[in-house]
Amino acid sequence: MIAAAAEGNAEVTYDGRALIINGTRRLLFSGSIHYPRSTPQMWPSLIEKAKEGGLDVIQTYVFWNVHEPVQGQYNFNGRFDLVRFIKEVQSQGLYVSLRIGPFIEAEWSYGGLPFWLHDVPDIVFRSDNEPFKFHMQKFVTMIVDLLKSERLFASQGGPIIISQIENEYKTVEDAFHEKGPPYVNWAASMAVGLQTGVPWMMCKQDDAPDPVINACNGLNCGLTFTGPNSPQKPAIWTENWTFVYQVYGKDPRPRSAQDIAFAVALFIAKKNGSFVNYYMYHGGTNFGKSASSYVTTAYYDQAPLDEYGLIWLPTWGHLRDLHAVIKQSEEALLWGVYSNSSLGQQQEAHVFQTNSGQCVAFLVNYDEHNPATLQFRTAMYTLSAKSISVLPNCKDVAFDTAKVSAQTGERSATPIQYLSQDQQWQAFADEVISQDKSSFAAEGLKEQMSLIKDATDYLWYTISYNHSQQDGPQTLHVDSRAHLLHVFINGKFVGTAHGDHDGALPNFEQPIEFSEGGNDISLLSVMVGLPDSGPYLEKRVAGLRRVRIRGSSGGSQRDLTNWLWHYKVGLTGESMLIFSEQGSETAEWKSLQGYTNKPLMWYKTRFDAPKGDDPVVLNLENMGKGEVWINGESIGRYWASFRAPSGDPTQSLYHVPRSFLKPSGNLLVLLEELGGDPRSIGVETMSIFRVCGHVSELHYPSVLAKNKDPYALLQCPQGRNISMIEFASYGTPLGECLAYPNRGNCHAPGSEAIIQKACLGKQECTIFATNQMFGGDPCVGTPKSLLVFGRCS
Repeated sequence: MIAAAAEGNAEVTYDGRALIINGTRRLLFSGSIHYPRSTPQMWPSLIEKAKEGGLDVIQTYVFWNVHEPVQGQYNFNGRFDLVRFIKEVQSQGLYVSLRIGPFIEAEWSYGGLPFWLHDVPDIVFRSDNEPFKFHMQKFVTMIVDLLKSERLFASQGGPIIISQIENEYKTVEDAFHEKGPPYVNWAASMAVGLQTGVPWMMCKQDDAPDPVINACNGLNCGLTFTGPNSPQKPAIWTENWTFVYQVYGKDPRPRSAQDIAFAVALFIAKKNGSFVNYYMYHGGTNFGKSASSYVTTAYYDQAPLDEYGLIWLPTWGHLRDLHAVIKQSEEALLWGVYSNSSLGQQQEAHVFQTNSGQCVAFLVNYDEHNPATLQFRTAMYTLSAKSISVLPNCKDVAFDTAKVSAQTGERSATPIQYLSQDQQWQAFADEVISQDKSSFAAEGLKEQMSLIKDATDYLWYTISYNHSQQDGPQTLHVDSRAHLLHVFINGKFVGTAHGDHDGALPNFEQPIEFSEGGNDISLLSVMVGLPDSGPYLEKRVAGLRRVRIRGSSGGSQRDLTNWLWHYKVGLTGESMLIFSEQGSETAEWKSLQGYTNKPLMWYKTRFDAPKGDDPVVLNLENMGKGEVWINGESIGRYWASFRAPSGDPTQSLYHVPRSFLKPSGNLLVLLEELGGDPRSIGVETMSIFRVCGHVSELHYPSVLAKNKDPYALLQCPQGRNISMIEFASYGTPLGECLAYPNRGNCHAPGSEAIIQKACLGKQECTIFATNQMFGGDPCVGTPKSLLVFGRCS
């Protein structure tokens, strides 16, 4: 590609085939990397790996609630330094796709809207509502002016070639009735009026008004996208989901490299797609309280670059190879005449050909279970099940989406230190709030989000209840619309309840042994992120809705809902800033003995940073639920006790960026809500420990081959070398990179020794799968392949 940083002022326009940069149509591969979900120290490496993976563009949202957490007070420091992030992309010669929104959803708390908007009088979010439009326009204008002042739009010589206003609005537009369509037109007009010199887009907005481009989001826009709403607009895919974001209580739902590649090739072939963005290319970490309801701290961990910035194999490599093949046919794809034909009941061909003879063909087999043998033009082809074969010269297969020739790898966490010694830990019991320790009182049950304002997850509801033994056994019923509820009677913990992402609510029902006379009922209502989607977000409610005490035998009932309740926002430890270096010194910490496996406990210790550069994680598998801080920086919420259907924690490892750490004496503070034992926590490092190459002479992307010979590339991460060849066979090996291998009937005896000589002690090595490499043909007339496993250390 032409480096964005070297182009000077660029004119960016579009037509019905592509974005046009300085008069040239461009076929662009893009990847989402969100600057607040990583650290400035990680950005250069992430962008470099994205570029090596064949990307032209980095796409990011703009996160209003981190930039303006308090109305009129702006923050662009550290992880929130948008300008620094864009300039880093520019310095590496890539473009930027900027999704300003400013509503973004993104599994981000409150969809990226600052919570202070909730308290603006008469406001209705995302509708033809003057208060909302005023604040939205003010923020968008501020962002555009900031970027203009840094000359970051392509029209000024910067890398930003396209921007987005709003986000997936069509999914909620009908709910706003007559206030929806005018808002769409206003938002588009407002954005275009800012005169950035680059196009604007709206995703999932098939009626996006001219000149705004309507774009697709989804798993397979080659099938679902109805197309641009004007023949003068190009087909753009804003979000090709590389994974399914995880929520607590669910197992991961990975997406294979083959499926992603199939979807990309189909969009380009069938929809004349010229811009594909991977959402996410690097998901990163939801630090602090940034995740929306029930969403894990790890975000899109199995994207091409994983949560820690390690290359996720084989997805990264398989897509890199696809990009290389597609780019070879850029002229035919952007200038050629398109035609398609049926090759069978579930097979079809898509062809692009120029007058000068440039030609590319995509042979599609939709059958998910069976390969297909068919004729295209004058030759016969065998298509893999659910695959697209790419023929850059309309003759030779250069890439099969269903066959992975890229290196495969395995990631592993290595224990470095177990924080298991009692003397390493200190404990602080947070206060159970009764009504005499509350902050204020009000009749009825107050709505929670209006009180906590995204500053804390916690709200205490307390009341005094007089009980007579004549009433007999009693059952406490609490209906809640929060995410968790912890119940304390007279200062003692009696139970908890939680909901889930599917809509279950944390309603509590349990027999209670009340004391004769007055009893303190203390109910701690807990949020795990604010909602991030849906219409009328400002009207969403959380917290307790009804509280009743009933006779266990079905007798009398007392409804406490409208009584005088007492409230306190947040926990005592939070108000003390106990997680900070200074705040932790003011707390009266106790020795650990007697303070484990109790609710509402703070624990602290210190540890040294592991040596080296490998990403650092905390293993919290045996803890309950809470939040962790390292040197005052929150690495996010954990909820290891919320098991997935598999029986495993949804997430047990929690990322600690290296930039959060000092060489020694790092302060670790965690809040444990449910009662874990901190002595089970371990400090570990994450790395790719095994790599595998598998290539066959029957299938190889010849246009990518060195000297036109098939080869396997073994490559360890930077700073690691190949220390062992665990398996090697040239011939007919059994198995594959994701399965246990064995030798087949045909095996070159010197396979292992030859590869050891070529690879041991090196960071990477190339092994050609040829008879010459392995000293002769081990089985004449038999198609051969090479399968090799190497260990990195």
